[in-house]
Amino acid sequence: MKKTGILALLFFSLLFLSCGKGSSTGPMIDSVKKKGVLRVGMSTFVPWAMNDKKGSLIGFEIDVAKELAKDLGVKVEFIPTKWSGIIPALLTGKFDIIIGGMGITEERKKKVDFTKPYEYSGMSIVANMKNAPGLRNLEDFNRQEIIIAVRLGTTAAEAAKKYFPKARIKLFDDESQAVQELLNGRAHAVVASAPLPEFQSLKYSKKLYLPLKDTFTREPIGFALRKGDGKSVEVLNKWIDEKWSGGFLDSRKNYWFRTRKWAGQIE
Repeated sequence: MKKTGILALLFFSLLFLSCGKGSSTGPMIDSVKKKGVLRVGMSTFVPWAMNDKKGSLIGFEIDVAKELAKDLGVKVEFIPTKWSGIIPALLTGKFDIIIGGMGITEERKKKVDFTKPYEYSGMSIVANMKNAPGLRNLEDFNRQEIIIAVRLGTTAAEAAKKYFPKARIKLFDDESQAVQELLNGRAHAVVASAPLPEFQSLKYSKKLYLPLKDTFTREPIGFALRKGDGKSVEVLNKWIDEKWSGGFLDSRKNYWFRTRKWAGQIE
C-alpha cells in the first residue's frame, strides 16, 4: 500500500474513534467543570420554561437546570432555541445539554444520547367550545373536517399525526401561536404536553374545554447529550437518582404541574 493510502486510512480511523467519544474535547461534564459554566439548550413550554413579567426565565426545567449547575459547582447559561432546531444546535456545539422537557423516543435516540428519565409527561388535548362542542374521545377528533394545531418538532406533533390521521394538522413554531389559532376559531383543538392544555382550559374557561380527563400517552423525559459521552450520562444518571430519592424532583413537579401558585408571575 502506498504511503498516502496508509496516512489516509490512519486519519479516518482516528476520526471514527473521536466521533465515538461524542466530543474531541472529552466528556461534556469535564469540560463544563473546566469552563465553570453549563450551557443549557431549551425552549419555552408552559410550565416547563417561561418568561416572567420581568423577562427572567422560570419553570420546572429552569429549576432543574439551576440545581444541576449548583451541584456541579458551575454557573448556568440558558440558550433559548427554536424547538424544531434544538437537536441540530446541540450537535453543532451551541450548548452542552438539552434540558427542555424532551421526550425520549427511538427516532431521537438515533441522533442524541439520553439520560434516564427525570420526569414523565403525556399528551393532552384542549378544544374550542364553539367549533368543537361535545367531543369527548379521540375518535371524535379523527375526522377530515377537524383542524388540530400543534407545535412543530414536538412529540405532540407526532402524537397528533398518529392518533388523528384523518384530521388536518397545522404546525406552529410556538405553542402560544397554536393556542391563539384555537382561540380565534381557526382550529378545533390543540394537542400538547400536559399540563398546558389543562392550564389553557382554566385560563380561557368560557372558550376552551378539556375533552379528555387524562392524558392519552405517557412518555419519559430525559436530558439529551451528544452521542458517545458515556461518562457524562453516568454522572447525570446518578444525579437524577439522588434528586428523585431526595425529593427535589417531586417537590418541583408538584409546584409547577399541580398548582397555579406561579401563574401571577407570568400573567
